[in-house]
Amino acid sequence: LNILVDTGSSNFAVAGVPDPDVTSYFNPELSSTYRSEGIEVTVKYSQGSWTGVLGTDVITMPKGLYGSYTINIATILESENFFLPGVKWHGILGLAYDALAKPSSSVETFFDSLVRQAKIPNIFSLQMCGAGLPVSGSGTNGGSLVLGGIEPSLYTGDIWYTPIKEEWYYQVEILKLEVGGQNLELDCREYNADKAIVDSGTTLLRLPEKVFSAVVQAIARTSLIQEFSSGFWTGSQLACWDRTEKPWSLFPKLSIYLRDENSSRSFRISILPQLYIQPILVIGDNLQCYRFGISSSTNALVIGATVMEGFYVIFDRAQRRVGFAVSPCAEADGSPVSEIEGPFTTADVASNCVSSVSFHEPVLWIASYALMSLCGIILLVLLVLLLIPPRCQHRYTDNDVVNDESSLVRHRWK
Repeated sequence: LNILVDTGSSNFAVAGVPDPDVTSYFNPELSSTYRSEGIEVTVKYSQGSWTGVLGTDVITMPKGLYGSYTINIATILESENFFLPGVKWHGILGLAYDALAKPSSSVETFFDSLVRQAKIPNIFSLQMCGAGLPVSGSGTNGGSLVLGGIEPSLYTGDIWYTPIKEEWYYQVEILKLEVGGQNLELDCREYNADKAIVDSGTTLLRLPEKVFSAVVQAIARTSLIQEFSSGFWTGSQLACWDRTEKPWSLFPKLSIYLRDENSSRSFRISILPQLYIQPILVIGDNLQCYRFGISSSTNALVIGATVMEGFYVIFDRAQRRVGFAVSPCAEADGSPVSEIEGPFTTADVASNCVSSVSFHEPVLWIASYALMSLCGIILLVLLVLLLIPPRCQHRYTDNDVVNDESSLVRHRWK
């Protein structure tokens, strides 16, 4: 089975029944080692969802890790907009933290199981090679996933690390964005509203709405195209050029500044237009059409495949950091389409660009039950007060009034 590697979720799941959009599936009845837990699980993504049943089975790794390991696996029985026409994958491997595992964080993740049973280092790394770019060297179009370490042949230059701010998604801290070398001049908290994550399961670079608008304006202002359809920026239209033309020279490079492990320093990862102006359709013999590889988001800045395809990304869970290095497969016409530079001072940005308050789903459930219990107690007290004689009722003063503007409402799960 082909499995989608997703650093933005935490369940390992495969198709468990036939599906019109899936060429193969896992039939647990034919497995002598599969054990059903009988627990239904539903996982929703930014696009699509599935419902299945949790179980365990035994896996062997094809290379490097010898032995058999028991892991949790969900068999997908129903899905909506998850398996799509033309997709060549049959399941998903969630590599984020157990805080995002469904139905609860007690479900041990695939990678945590490997770390515990195979005694491998708590680190994995990912090289994504874009389908639209030629692959140099001896790699494959799909890139590489290295479990338990770092492979020196998959990167060039130095690895730059940024701290993981919170262990659920791989949440990082973004300090600023530049388009064509020009700072967007936004408050750095805008880039982290309400989180900034590194997510291989998201196709595009997704930006909070205010940041997205600023980036589009800056690209339109600095590009060599005077008039451009708004539909191109919103993703509803493609832009087409003659196949002999290379439109990338018309657009600026985009840089993202991340806080270094030394908090007084930063480094920047840059992608050239070859990564965010993406060829997806050929019309006739002469036209090549492109899409804009950046979109708006209501709840996060997501460093997705559009950016990750330029880099070898190290998820160093042991030292709570994410590393970036230039990937040798990120080349077009023999020239690199990604860059890493640093260090830079952080004197011009706030000491903390991430909101200090964030809620995980389990915490929200606990808070919800606590609030419901509190409401129940208040209702009970009110009923008692209504039943006792009026002369015993307490006259409330201003000091007795509770103004409960709940943080749960202000910071609700999105």
